[in-house]
Amino acid sequence: MKTAVIVFPGSNCDRDLAVALEDVTGTRPDMVWHGDSALPDGVGLVAVPGGFSYGDYLRSGAIAARSPVMRAVVEQANRGLPVLGVCNGFQVLTEAGLLPGALMRNAGLNFVCRDVPLVVQNSQTAFTSRYEAGETISVPVAHHDGNYFADDATLDRLEGEGRVAFRYGEEVNGSARRIAGIVSASGNVLGMMPHPERRVESAHGGSDGRRLFEGLLEAVGA
Repeated sequence: MKTAVIVFPGSNCDRDLAVALEDVTGTRPDMVWHGDSALPDGVGLVAVPGGFSYGDYLRSGAIAARSPVMRAVVEQANRGLPVLGVCNGFQVLTEAGLLPGALMRNAGLNFVCRDVPLVVQNSQTAFTSRYEAGETISVPVAHHDGNYFADDATLDRLEGEGRVAFRYGEEVNGSARRIAGIVSASGNVLGMMPHPERRVESAHGGSDGRRLFEGLLEAVGA
């Protein structure tokens, strides 16, 4: 499957995501600059990486969400193209309106970088089909603004519609109801704070993240 990784000024996890995608798919992803106005032809997955796009000015992801390439990403996502946003990419997707809620400063106001347990809340999405519901996996986090926030009505709707993909297995940053990842109503967009691309092979300390990419490949028929 042909994939693409969006690159913003300040991105620092774009290469990690590209290496993981190439390892799983066998094909090097296209690296798409934020100033481009279109995605490459034939792309089956767009990945928005972690980092500090535009230096996190205004709000994390706020400027990146308004870059030319994100207009193309939003348009294609609304047509069903799978989109994965990791860490700052999750922030960008909320700012672009593809996912509800917002990401705020961690409860302790500290940068958090360590392995955390994640509980698979819904294994029926294209991104989580290789996991078992209720399974606990280990994936690293690395963020300063990882506190997922939404009003109670939105949280109730996300939970009622089965759109919570992952929860933290412990208190990490004060996230509302410990939400670590959510999917769009259409199911083709996933935003998550932890970094699955850093758990794709045993040399990384485990391969729990690899199953996310493998399940997505299987779901799109690659």
